Amino acid sequence: MNETRRSILEALSDGPVSGPALAESLDISRAAVWKHIDGLRDEGFEIESGPDGYELVAVTAYNGAAIEYELEAPFTVEYHDSIESTNDRARELASEGASDVAVLADEQVGGRGRLERAWTAPSGGVWVSVVTRPSIPPAQAPLYTLAASVATAATAREAGVDARIKWPNDVVVPDGNDGDYRKLAGILTEMEGQTDRVEWIAVGIGVNANIDADTLPEGATSIREEAGDVDRRRFVQRLLEEFDEYRNDLESVVPAWRDLALTLGQRVRVDRPAGEVVGEAVDVTESGALVVETDDGSETVSAGDCEHLRPV
Repeated sequence: MNETRRSILEALSDGPVSGPALAESLDISRAAVWKHIDGLRDEGFEIESGPDGYELVAVTAYNGAAIEYELEAPFTVEYHDSIESTNDRARELASEGASDVAVLADEQVGGRGRLERAWTAPSGGVWVSVVTRPSIPPAQAPLYTLAASVATAATAREAGVDARIKWPNDVVVPDGNDGDYRKLAGILTEMEGQTDRVEWIAVGIGVNANIDADTLPEGATSIREEAGDVDRRRFVQRLLEEFDEYRNDLESVVPAWRDLALTLGQRVRVDRPAGEVVGEAVDVTESGALVVETDDGSETVSAGDCEHLRPV
């Protein structure tokens, strides 16, 4: 966001301010103040003019400027009404050297999940990919996926949804007591790096927010279905703030993941290239791998498709 406009919004957050007072405090002309106010209105900030000056009465827009306003995390937001894939755009930005950028879209028309699966991403959802350049070894990169799932589940819980995590990166809502669930959100993490360091990580997060559940694939749900519509602007802000908190405190990620896990304690089947693993999910390691107690002993699985099974 333009720094002058940011300063105007900060001034208006404390109440009405006259045009001359804004001009003096910002060392710009009154005409420039009016142009910036007009631009802020175009960006969706509801600013009224009254006898005491300009007053910010509401922020109802869903765009980059609106989300950056009052965001307590160091991200810039690149917003698109529609885009093929926020992760594809995040990769482009990362290749250009960008960092701490959140690519946000109202809809994705070419979204994808793990293993290049199609991902339904209509208008009304939260589709965001975050580009970051952490100073970590590649072995710790999976913690960013776990951090994103914890941040997403925690934010959904603030919205009134009983959100939990299915290993490794699905945010789900429990359906009964046998490990069944409805999928609320998915996470796709991509990265580049050397043998000893990470160059960049792009974490894509897709949340079924204000979407009718009957328009989603079978087995999916939405925030609208579970708890009613959510303020997407505030939801994205809280999601980015939570993710920022966990990426800066990686030691807290796994304990928080365990607290929100639906998978732990479940009988599972994990499909992986080396063959399937069937048993009880008992823990996750400090790098995010799943520990499964099988009939033949304990196995640690670092990647694979996890399915919850009915109890024997």
